[in-house]
Amino acid sequence: MKPHLLLAILPLTLAACTAPAPPSPAADAAAAAHAAAGQDANLAARGEYLVRIAGCNDCHTPGYGERGGDVPQDAWLTGSPLGFSGPWGTTYAANLRLKAAEMDEAGWLHYTGNLHTRPPMPDYNVRDMTPEDRRALYRFLRQLGPGGAKAPAYLPPGQAPSQPYVQWVLPPPPAA
Repeated sequence: MKPHLLLAILPLTLAACTAPAPPSPAADAAAAAHAAAGQDANLAARGEYLVRIAGCNDCHTPGYGERGGDVPQDAWLTGSPLGFSGPWGTTYAANLRLKAAEMDEAGWLHYTGNLHTRPPMPDYNVRDMTPEDRRALYRFLRQLGPGGAKAPAYLPPGQAPSQPYVQWVLPPPPAA
């Protein structure tokens, strides 16, 4: 072999044989934080998708249905002054952003996994969601941050709600 070719190959060979330096703890922590941030962003994006397709905004965002969904995201899920009145009394869609701000993720998962509310909220749909889907909702709500005010309080049967409200007139129960 010619000496000038050997001199050209030797540094490449030595470079290939040296082991890379082990990553530093700071580099490991930065990589873990980057991965966690990516996972959080993915979960929040999934939460936004679930809010859209599950109809959460229909009741929990004022004016959402009336405006064909054309409501700025900063107004989403802030509860509604529209009451739903029926034999159970009058209920109002809660401010989910304030609700999520009141608890940590574990508390949210417990709360939503055991949710029992009054009509017309389909609480059974929330209970049937996977924990990962409920976690995604939480991450999206936390990303939105607290906003709006508490929804009006529940009114028991026989108390007349102030307007606006939807009156549900249900058929009588079947004979026993």
